[in-house]
Amino acid sequence: MRFPSVGKVTKQGEKGSEDFRAILSLNPFGFRGAPRRCRSTAGYTGLMRLFDFSLWFGGGLCLGLATFAVGQQPAAPLSVQETVTVLGAAEPVAEGENARSVETLPVAAQGTLLPELASALRADASVFVQQRGPMGVQQDISIRGGTFEQTLVLLNGLRINDAETSHFNFDIPVPMATVASLDVLHGTGSTLYGADALAGVIDVRTVKPEASELRLRAGVGSYGINQQAVTASGVRGRASEMLAAGRDFSTGFIADRDYRSESASSESRVTTSLGDTDLLLAGSDRAFGADQFYGAYPSYERTKGWFSSLAQALGAKTLAQVAYRRHSDIYVLFRDNPAYYKNQHIDESWQGAVRRHDDVGKHLQIFYGVEENTDEIGSNSLGHHGRNRGEGYVSAELRGARGSLTAGVREEVFSGGNTVAAPMFAGALRVHEKFKLRASAGYGYRIPTFVDLYYNDPTTISNPTLKPESAWNYDGGVDWYASDRIAVSVTGFAARQHDAIDYVRASSDAKYQAQNLRDLSFNGVEVSGQVGLAHGQQVRLAYTATIGAQDALQGLQSRFVFNQAVNNANAEWSGGWKQISTTARLGVTQRYQQTPFSVVDFSVARNRSWWRPYLQMTNLANTGYQEIAGIRNQGRAFVGGVELVFRGK
Repeated sequence: MRFPSVGKVTKQGEKGSEDFRAILSLNPFGFRGAPRRCRSTAGYTGLMRLFDFSLWFGGGLCLGLATFAVGQQPAAPLSVQETVTVLGAAEPVAEGENARSVETLPVAAQGTLLPELASALRADASVFVQQRGPMGVQQDISIRGGTFEQTLVLLNGLRINDAETSHFNFDIPVPMATVASLDVLHGTGSTLYGADALAGVIDVRTVKPEASELRLRAGVGSYGINQQAVTASGVRGRASEMLAAGRDFSTGFIADRDYRSESASSESRVTTSLGDTDLLLAGSDRAFGADQFYGAYPSYERTKGWFSSLAQALGAKTLAQVAYRRHSDIYVLFRDNPAYYKNQHIDESWQGAVRRHDDVGKHLQIFYGVEENTDEIGSNSLGHHGRNRGEGYVSAELRGARGSLTAGVREEVFSGGNTVAAPMFAGALRVHEKFKLRASAGYGYRIPTFVDLYYNDPTTISNPTLKPESAWNYDGGVDWYASDRIAVSVTGFAARQHDAIDYVRASSDAKYQAQNLRDLSFNGVEVSGQVGLAHGQQVRLAYTATIGAQDALQGLQSRFVFNQAVNNANAEWSGGWKQISTTARLGVTQRYQQTPFSVVDFSVARNRSWWRPYLQMTNLANTGYQEIAGIRNQGRAFVGGVELVFRGK
């Protein structure tokens, strides 16, 4: 279910913008967390833990809302039923008609209220952000209890997965100022998006400028934080251009946790008699202290990314896309002694796709296409490897006045001749103008990364014979549009994984080895709702619970599987007063077999005039917590600055 910006839900007859498209990506590599002795069951450890979690969230929510309740001003209208979503359907559809569980998280609309992209993802309780470093340094993203390797990340319809390791899945190459929103699909998406969309998909969509303007931004804050960003956009007739650059420095909140992140991009769009053309060029450079990231070592890492893509519409029904991605990674075990242990990797990916849709009568549409993907890596520790994948898909969608039915299948052929088929079925039924029922079932799969296949070190053994992992995902839910200001969504889901990839060992004295685990099961529930209050205020609440069964581990210690958040809740309040916008967030998370922790964030910014000061306050309670075992998260931090906006006439 989608939670856009602020206001009220528009009525059923209105239409949202249709300037959206689909996107794809993945990445995997293991982190070295503290080993855990696995039991036969996972998830809740009893009613007392759930009760404790409820106290954390309920008490914190009351305190947070009481603290941040101030005068408001009306804001732009909000549409839930008719908001256009991209993920989960072969073409954009209104939220009120979508048969899948999808969240659309605004980024550009929040402006300087949003510290980083990961902050937007935290609004979705089904997404567990496992952060190693803030401000885009490095984070693992898992959805509905899946591992971070089972989440596919897309950029404007194209994969940005890293063939080396999934730790770089969310190395977004474009500056945050160019991102319009994040679409999040809960559950498998392999039929439409291909490999690695096993637990979910994140679609990063860039801004299409509507006017010529220049934005300059600078800020400073805790722990030596120093930020600068510039965006310049030009619009003339049917053509537009957006140039952007940004950098973010910090001396670190503890030793060897400093970072320097830089990125730049150019996106050119033009509409001709042939169709829409979109050319994107982007690059990023991240250097950071990696203390405890992959073990008890004062390490250092630097990654660079390059991305280029071209999308060309061929009339109204056909889209051709090509893209190239290059990613380099230098990892030093001891920062003060680089020669002791150093890994260097460069991986490259090429992709091409042709997609088309045709109408068959008034109510039936057929979507089909072909794709090709090539991955290569050169590494001093992994060696030199390459692989190719070719695939085709077809999907049929039948829409009527009260609902829709969708069925599709993708066939993918890997290097060596192995194949996999990924079917999907989904349906939505509007039983009343205020109620929608929906259900889906689909098959997802993920191919091993080069780290899974070939990485060896004193504590890890590779496995070149790993099979792709797969899962059947099922969900069903109801959406209730109670009024133009209230919307509620409830979804139950289940995943049955086969050949899941994890690193396991029999005891603390043994090495971890990559293996396929035979059968894993996850079940859970998602509940989300939003209320539009007086004077443009909005409250959004979300909660996701996940239960897993660990029988397949048979007492083995594991690295990744069952590192999920068994309880994850989020409450957000937003509003404003005259020229001031504010947002407050309370998040409460309980990791598997851990006590809950809570994080409170608050931001305030001027939203009009040519100069716009802002203040971002994160982790106000200075909570000490770990989203990944053994890796401390940053404490209380303040960042303040100003954005200058100059618009053309």
